[in-house]
Amino acid sequence: MERGCEKSVVVAVVTEPRFTQRYRDYLEKQNVLDRQHRVEKLPEGTVALPVLAETLSEQHLQELRSRVAPGSTCRLTQLPDPLPSKRARVCSPAQRLCLEVRRWVEDRGVTWCAELEADLPRSWQRHGDLMLLSEDCFQATPWKSLQPELWETVASALGVQRLAKRGRVLADGTRTPSVTLLLGDHGWVEHMDNGIRYTFDVTQCMFSFGNITEKLRVASLACAGEVLVDLYAGIGYFTLPFLVHAGAAFVHACEWNRHAVVALRNNLEINGVADRCQIHFGDNRKLKLSDTADRVNLGLIPSSEEGWPIACQVLRKDVGGILHIHQNVESFSGKNPQSPGSSNMEKELWPCPQKITTDKWGNGTTGKFRGESLSASKPEWQRWMSVLRVRWANCPGTEVGRQTVKRMQSAQRCLLKE
Repeated sequence: MERGCEKSVVVAVVTEPRFTQRYRDYLEKQNVLDRQHRVEKLPEGTVALPVLAETLSEQHLQELRSRVAPGSTCRLTQLPDPLPSKRARVCSPAQRLCLEVRRWVEDRGVTWCAELEADLPRSWQRHGDLMLLSEDCFQATPWKSLQPELWETVASALGVQRLAKRGRVLADGTRTPSVTLLLGDHGWVEHMDNGIRYTFDVTQCMFSFGNITEKLRVASLACAGEVLVDLYAGIGYFTLPFLVHAGAAFVHACEWNRHAVVALRNNLEINGVADRCQIHFGDNRKLKLSDTADRVNLGLIPSSEEGWPIACQVLRKDVGGILHIHQNVESFSGKNPQSPGSSNMEKELWPCPQKITTDKWGNGTTGKFRGESLSASKPEWQRWMSVLRVRWANCPGTEVGRQTVKRMQSAQRCLLKE
């Protein structure tokens, strides 16, 4: 059991004040002193030292009486209202959760056991007054008879008003989260990230904390006057940083999850950029845009490969542009990937998949990222880029390919899964 998970009733060894220090030293050395509770002075003048009852043995008591402090009063008592020690007052949220849930469970006549303790959540995501618990908790059978009242205790221990539990993301094409609302009447939350307000329903939309590095990076780009196409906009993870901080002139945001579209529309309004964005609801592979974008954001992992043909289609044909390709490179097999069901038109556009950095002024770039040359990149980055270079070499000569090869030097950047 974690030391932060205390009992409802604490056992203590009682002795006279003059023997307190000897008792404490011995109990500490034997690892049976309860450090989560304070030593207390009892009304009759004796002192109670809290101990870990499950590790205290009769031999320990005999040692105290006969060797540690001969002639001392040595007896056990229970402290119904133990005072927390300084150490306990700064216990972790997980320890506090264990303490309060255990007390609540035992008050209802349920025996606390290792199975219940191991089944408590060890991680969670806070969204304002809602806590999203991990999927691998509260699965043991004894919890079922304690619901739904259990959730009020859990919420109180974590300092929130609402609770939800995360499941596995559904393989339905829209990455719908399998989230169950445990406490509360709705799943709408607000999250502030880099000065941008995001609102969404946690039971219908995902919020990725792992892509904060890339969101900060695109927010620092100089995109004034540029038109951007965000092929996987979601609730606005990248659409909003491009508009609010990077200063993009206009963004075409593509999304086919209707719940995410509702949140995206609301987020554009509350951040004051709705007039510079058009939402394209539906399958982005059917997008009716072309020859439009200075940049295309393909923010989808583990792979945005299916979006590469349409990304090339929407790039400006006169000067090209930049493709921000997201790929979980560590899961890349190294083989030449082919999108299933690709049409002939799509195959013609495949030679332009890498992160293409266009130099509108004809200067060319060296393809460096954060001051680090590509040659110093990780091996998996190099393997992925080598496949993309093959596609360049096999370019069948489409207009996009010709203009890109003539006017640009490609600079690939692989985005590892955050």
